[in-house]
Amino acid sequence: MRVSLLPARCPMLHDEPLKTDSGPPETVAPLAGMSEHVPTWHHGPVTVYFGAKSGKYPDGNQVVVRGSDSTAVFDTPQVANRIGAVLDTADIAILSHVHEDHMAGLHRLARAEVHVHEADVEAARSWEGLCRHYGYEPAQLQALKAKIEAEFHYVSRPDAVAYVEGRTWDLGGVRVRAVHLPGHTAGHSALMIEPHGIAFIGDIDLTGFGPYYGDASSSLSAFRQSIARLAQLPASVWITSHHKGVITDRAAFDDALSRYAARIDEREQRLLKMLDDGPQTVDQLARRRLLYPVDYDEVWVEFAERRSIEQHLLELRAAARVTAIADAPGEAIRYTR
Repeated sequence: MRVSLLPARCPMLHDEPLKTDSGPPETVAPLAGMSEHVPTWHHGPVTVYFGAKSGKYPDGNQVVVRGSDSTAVFDTPQVANRIGAVLDTADIAILSHVHEDHMAGLHRLARAEVHVHEADVEAARSWEGLCRHYGYEPAQLQALKAKIEAEFHYVSRPDAVAYVEGRTWDLGGVRVRAVHLPGHTAGHSALMIEPHGIAFIGDIDLTGFGPYYGDASSSLSAFRQSIARLAQLPASVWITSHHKGVITDRAAFDDALSRYAARIDEREQRLLKMLDDGPQTVDQLARRRLLYPVDYDEVWVEFAERRSIEQHLLELRAAARVTAIADAPGEAIRYTR
């Protein structure tokens, strides 16, 4: 998620500020080893440290789970660098997925184990793996590397350990369980905190932008399935990486998830409306922008627009709602209703 107004690849143009159904986040004086005042939310062994502007990109919300034997942190957004020893003394970092804004504190965790779903782990282990994960053109990747090193303290973690669906971590009196929910990335996962019924749902973040599936490792079809599965998880508290923060009311969560999922179908309808203007190539459609405002520019935007549009077109062709036209060998395929 990226840019001041735009969380990680997701423009927050029409969304409400953070709300927690159990009341506003508490702004606490620095705890021992904390370097700044950071708004927090507490429930049993779980503390959420909210990032700037309620965790909007380029920041996020830091989850810390303290057991009697060890302490785990979920992802490490920019706010991780503002909580001092709370982060530095963690025993394990469990990533919901690999994107630069979820790795911004890993440079401080040289002694901690880093665990990543097996489908994302190579993206954590090396820059080359991260390049394949994003899939951007070389010039875009070069610009991105400079950006994430400067703004997100990017370091690779060749020691990252792969986890799989159902993996559990026993922290002592509290257990974390991985639930694979791909789509945003191939390895995107929710992290269930048991027996407390708390689900950290990562970048299924319930924002007004809707789902992001614009990287090479993203999948629109998998995202649809993950949203349906998320609705069935046995949770009573949901924590997002960005903006929403903490939701403790089931009806509020169901409503937010429904509106979030509806953004996919709204994009589909916009794409069909664009095709009402006549046959167009993917590049022509991408220039008109399905995801982002036409005046918004970042290194990933062109690729994300094409990748997202291609996936929508694939679904529409399978449903016989769109036809592909190849005028001549070697010419770009055009699409029409």
